[in-house]
Amino acid sequence: IKEAIEKLLDREGLIIGICNGFQALVKVGLLPDGVIRDMTKDDATLTFNTIGRHVSQMVKTRISSVKSPWLANVNVGDTHIIPVSHGEGRFVANKEVLDRLIANGQVFSQYVDENDEVTMKSPFNPNGSMYGIEGIISEDGRVIGKMGHSERQGDNRNINIYGDMDQKLFESGVAYFK
Repeated sequence: IKEAIEKLLDREGLIIGICNGFQALVKVGLLPDGVIRDMTKDDATLTFNTIGRHVSQMVKTRISSVKSPWLANVNVGDTHIIPVSHGEGRFVANKEVLDRLIANGQVFSQYVDENDEVTMKSPFNPNGSMYGIEGIISEDGRVIGKMGHSERQGDNRNINIYGDMDQKLFESGVAYFK
């Protein structure tokens, strides 16, 4: 599997991981580093929500970076209403790693409150992710991971929820290869 993933990345392929897929990409090193490697004690990880249980709700996120082909159809500052459903979605890392991710533009999506400000407060940040991080990208932007279920949108879904729900991730991924 490692060899196949490396070949995919060598030929400019894209990888996306949502929820448990995001966890897997972080655990194998593809996020944030873009290569498969063993984790160290200093690496970022995803762990149990601070509330100690599963969460299932709609959250508001804000685009913080567009340095990825997956993000070709959104702009910095755009907000989206996204469903989350997880028990281990809290993004944690040491300050050095967090600061590097922010400086590199690798944090692409953050939980925000009703004023569109990044927050650590529940219920806006449902898992207690540091810096309000909902999603990150690899340095080259071809690997993306996020906790929110961006695939759970479309006609006749969440019709009683207001706000933009389509981050156009999949549309952007397809367009990358055209």
